[in-house]
Amino acid sequence: MGSARERLIEAAAKAILIKDGPYGTAIQNAKLGAADYAGETGLAQDQKGNNDLVNLTQPQVIRAICDSYIAAGATVLATNTFNANRISQADYGAEHLVREINVSAAKIIREACADATAKDGKPRFVCGAMGPTNKTLSLSPNVEDPGYREVTFDEVKEVYREQAAALIEGGADFILIETVFDTLNCKAAIMAVKELEAEQGEAIPLMISLTLTDLSGRNLSGHTVEAFWYAVRHAKPVTIGLNCSFGADQLRPHVQLLSGIADALLMAYPNAGLPNELGEYDELPETTAALVKQWAEGGKVNILGGCCGSTPQHIAAVAKAVEGCAPRPVPTLAPDMRLAGLEPFTIAA
Repeated sequence: MGSARERLIEAAAKAILIKDGPYGTAIQNAKLGAADYAGETGLAQDQKGNNDLVNLTQPQVIRAICDSYIAAGATVLATNTFNANRISQADYGAEHLVREINVSAAKIIREACADATAKDGKPRFVCGAMGPTNKTLSLSPNVEDPGYREVTFDEVKEVYREQAAALIEGGADFILIETVFDTLNCKAAIMAVKELEAEQGEAIPLMISLTLTDLSGRNLSGHTVEAFWYAVRHAKPVTIGLNCSFGADQLRPHVQLLSGIADALLMAYPNAGLPNELGEYDELPETTAALVKQWAEGGKVNILGGCCGSTPQHIAAVAKAVEGCAPRPVPTLAPDMRLAGLEPFTIAA
């Protein structure tokens, strides 16, 4: 069978793999009321909008969404756990349910993948998704006190460690650190997984996905795409990539840059275009698919999916568009010293 890392690399060498899309909009479409969100948890606060809690209280809703992405052609499936951490769940008074939420979330996706693979024999992979939290380690939330931080590195690390442990317990193959707007938060997540790996005595492969906050190509803490890669490359992630931020049209130059410098699989899952004046995404599936097909034809990507605004229809269109396109060959890089401040710095060997 081989390890999850080996199996993913083997599958990605044969074809461009398809990742799923987001859960938020699909959960909203299920028209759940406050009582549906809360279920039998006994939580005092209104839980409407707590999409992560739905893993626990309405697992059939999450399973149906996952099944729709599998039917669209996705074989890389992420858990619905973007905010399933102690920091984010504090907004709902649900911190004590973090482990249960993550275990349930991973089990749902694991079972959906197992059922689908039993029918068609295709290998599928479960990514335990960890979002950035609503705190930042690199920047002060108080403009009058630049040195102030709401959380410490160790606190964030422990928050991520709790979530990662529960995702692995539930059956996740990988830990996906996604929508990274603060590189230091990402480093806390990496350290959490590495400590967990040492404790459990088993490899826990990482996936890392950066999100940009402006068209110049920097995240909120100031790293360029290249500098960010050099800042996290030591973690040896099985995939590196970009998600959220913008649509495929705006992400194109950044995907192209990362493709040439990253000696890992490249996974990109852009938004369905840019939001309109109402904050909604109206880029058609065929439009998204045509844009990412250019990436595929140029040999720039290994795994493609969708972020905000994407639907199973978008994922199906992408899968159809890139079918038969050769996957990106992972480059072998010269052994230079590559460092990163906010900008990259390379010292030739």
